[in-house]
Amino acid sequence: MNHSDEQIKRAAGLIRNAKHLVAFTGAGISVESGIPPFRGPEGLWSKYDPIVLDLDYFYRNPEASWKVIKEIFYDFFGKARPNPAHLALAQLERAGILKSIITQNIDNLHQEAGNTVVHEFHGNSQKLICTSCGEHYAARDVSLDVLPPKCKKCDSLLKPDFIFFGESIPADAYTSSVKAAENADVFLIIGSTGEIMPASQIPHIAKQTGAKIIEINPETSRYTRSVTNIHLKGKAGEVMQKLLDEMRADILALEE
Repeated sequence: MNHSDEQIKRAAGLIRNAKHLVAFTGAGISVESGIPPFRGPEGLWSKYDPIVLDLDYFYRNPEASWKVIKEIFYDFFGKARPNPAHLALAQLERAGILKSIITQNIDNLHQEAGNTVVHEFHGNSQKLICTSCGEHYAARDVSLDVLPPKCKKCDSLLKPDFIFFGESIPADAYTSSVKAAENADVFLIIGSTGEIMPASQIPHIAKQTGAKIIEINPETSRYTRSVTNIHLKGKAGEVMQKLLDEMRADILALEE
């Protein structure tokens, strides 16, 4: 048995015995679905100007903002599908092992995989909101052939229902995420490097209230030496599959 196998066994043991398992996910979990991170040399902000997601710029230049938003989030991201890491988390929820997910992602892939308790820290690109009357729409029900899209009720500007630069985290998302972290006795960090505030503080809250932290990241992160108990180094989909394989008998018993 090599070191990595031993770490998988230790992590699977913690998950198996958890009373309240919570997962915290970042951009890294969706890379295997073809969604690049925003930051870094291969990130979206190396190709696009992030000002398109600045709230003041959006209101001043809605057509220009929406042109780029459509290209990134609906033409490109719209083709993404859940990968094995998303599907593994959905299987853990179905088995009653995983209680909730806190995600920084806005791609809706956790819900598409089958998870039902998802605290969306930064919102969801598959929902649109009217900037005037607050009416919500499913993005698939709104034509983006003419930009910017308008509200069917009041003809005002529609905005993707995720957090732009200059916006605060919604109070309900923040509160539910903190509560989930405080209740966790085992806390999975998957694909988050800990660079984005205030979301980066959520794993620290879990640690402070006694949770064991399992981190799944290809490289070390800001969490590795500060809160992590077990670092499983590798791609999210591959590592989650190894954990499921180790827990196969437990999961089958719980799903019967």
